[in-house]
Amino acid sequence: MERQNHTSASEFILLGLSEKPEHEPVLFSLFLCMYVITVVGSLLVILAIGADSHLHTPMYFLLANLSLVDLCLATDTVPKMLVNIQTRSKSISYSCCLTQMYFFHFFGIMDSVLIAVMAYDRFVAICHPLHYSTIMSPRLCGLLVGGPWVYSCFISLTHILLMARLVFCGNNELPHYFCDLTPLLRLSCTDTTVNKIFVLIVAGMVIATPFVCILASYARITVAIMKVPSAGGRKKAFSTCSSHLSVVALFYGTTIGVYLCPSSVRTAVKEKASAVMYTAVTPMLNPFIYSLRNRDLKGALRKFINQKISTAT
Repeated sequence: MERQNHTSASEFILLGLSEKPEHEPVLFSLFLCMYVITVVGSLLVILAIGADSHLHTPMYFLLANLSLVDLCLATDTVPKMLVNIQTRSKSISYSCCLTQMYFFHFFGIMDSVLIAVMAYDRFVAICHPLHYSTIMSPRLCGLLVGGPWVYSCFISLTHILLMARLVFCGNNELPHYFCDLTPLLRLSCTDTTVNKIFVLIVAGMVIATPFVCILASYARITVAIMKVPSAGGRKKAFSTCSSHLSVVALFYGTTIGVYLCPSSVRTAVKEKASAVMYTAVTPMLNPFIYSLRNRDLKGALRKFINQKISTAT
């Protein structure tokens, strides 16, 4: 009987951001524009950093990886939503749902860890400038980026294995625009205690812990900057951190609200609004946040675009 119930939920219905058909053309246009901007912006940042040898430093290496992860995170969720709106089909198969959930958590965890690693990079650059090149060696940079890929793979796979043991019977309508973990757990008709405990443990490891590390890094950075004698030096030091702090506020401000706030204060509308922020808005804004406030990156982007234009003509 349990097997029959499991196979009866061979697909889920993604209700999307709005259940009103008249809203769908506006949502399709908006998210298509956001996704195109995300793809173009992220690829330009990655290609510009790769093409300019002056940007082959730990900070820009981490930024290129963050841009790649942002691009993949948006690609995991937004195109499926656009296809569902265009085809007016809201269904997603059970296997595709688990696959989407796996990559969502994989790249979401990578995003969180990389943002924390970038805070450590700024801490070393400002608090230990004379030892920066020694501390942030190519080997350490490789470990700081490669380690999270392995870590994210393990955590995401564990989520999927725990989800695969659940039975879904009866209602298969998911009040979301992609297969997120929390809404899916509410649809299960079996005990989800183990899953919920693991969600809290993972949220502590990949959201709360990196966030605390970022706060600690910037507390030390602030103390170091305040010791700089000249006002111009302090302003320059703060400006190098402002872009990263904007990304921290955008990303953690929404993920903490979804995964660490009590379930009594969460609603489907709040969860979807927060999800839009960290799966679509933040990946779209990150290239602009970093490039508009970074003279070296703006110069590399301008040089790269001019080279491509001159090559094409």
